[in-house]
Amino acid sequence: MNASPDQTENGAQARVLFRSNCEIAVHVASLEKAEHFYADILGFKLLGKTARQLEFDTGSLRLYVNLDPRPLSCFVPSFDVADREAAREYLAGAGCKAVPINSQPGLYYLRDPFGMLFDIVERKPGQGPQAIAG
Repeated sequence: MNASPDQTENGAQARVLFRSNCEIAVHVASLEKAEHFYADILGFKLLGKTARQLEFDTGSLRLYVNLDPRPLSCFVPSFDVADREAAREYLAGAGCKAVPINSQPGLYYLRDPFGMLFDIVERKPGQGPQAIAG
């Protein structure tokens, strides 16, 4: 019997590997004010800027600042996975709920059964930002 990627040979759901990735996100109502604060006041290096997001090198973490008319009052840690949809299904089976990102239609965070909000990013091992050199 061949196991699908989502099941082991005995029919159980396969585990998904989650790895922290040194990235966090915050949501703010004003990117202009956030850029001033994070770049000019705290001295973080601005790496990228779009109409909806700022990306900063903070030293050990990469900080994503997202424009959101209804900002969240928390930061959002991020975890890398090899397959985002498989990870979402796996986590849904464990009681996690998808939470739409207001500022980015079609995207979502996940809320665990204890209320913590987090992101999962599809990224192959060794790909993408890890710890950022200062």
